[in-house]
Amino acid sequence: MTNLNFAIVLKFQEALLLGLWTTLKLTLICILLGCVLGFLIALARTSKSVILRGVSSVYVEFFRGTPVLVQLFWIFFCLPLILGVELSNMASGVIALTLYMGAISSETFRASLKSVGREQLDACVALGLSPWTRTTSVVLPQAVLRAAPTLLSNCVSLFKESALVSAVGMADLMFVGQNISNNTARPVEVLTVVALIYFVIAFPLTRAVTVLEQRILKRLAV
Repeated sequence: MTNLNFAIVLKFQEALLLGLWTTLKLTLICILLGCVLGFLIALARTSKSVILRGVSSVYVEFFRGTPVLVQLFWIFFCLPLILGVELSNMASGVIALTLYMGAISSETFRASLKSVGREQLDACVALGLSPWTRTTSVVLPQAVLRAAPTLLSNCVSLFKESALVSAVGMADLMFVGQNISNNTARPVEVLTVVALIYFVIAFPLTRAVTVLEQRILKRLAV
């Protein structure tokens, strides 16, 4: 059995922290963009327009039904050929993960939108509120509140899925860990530490989902 020496990882702590920062930055950008996109898609899927419902449904089913890695590869390798422009690995990662986040969060928003009472929408119409005011001031706050626990779970999933961008050469935590592992011939120590870093960040968030869900249920029950 190979003698383990986790102290060797300390020599590369700055590189690992830099990779972690890249991972967190990418994840936060995609969460923000993906949630906005997901809410818009949810509105489209609940609209009266057959075209909007059809297009948005195809989008959601496609990005939920295909591997994220395949989507990432297609955007990184194929999209530049179609558009005739070069895309950096950062841009490709943002596009791929945002589209994925938009697809999974749209279902969360769609369910929360359906939970908003019809009487509230009727009241908005009776008060003469514009569709924009109705959506931003009445529907959106309630939808976000009801969707918060599931959205947080989606964010945790996105954080873990972000490791896939290492496959297109983006210097995230996983990519840095792989390079250090290859250069030091210490895959057990390095990759174990990388896994623990992901766990230390993701585990508290998964626990927060349960706590947040319980509090929201109590608030809605009042």
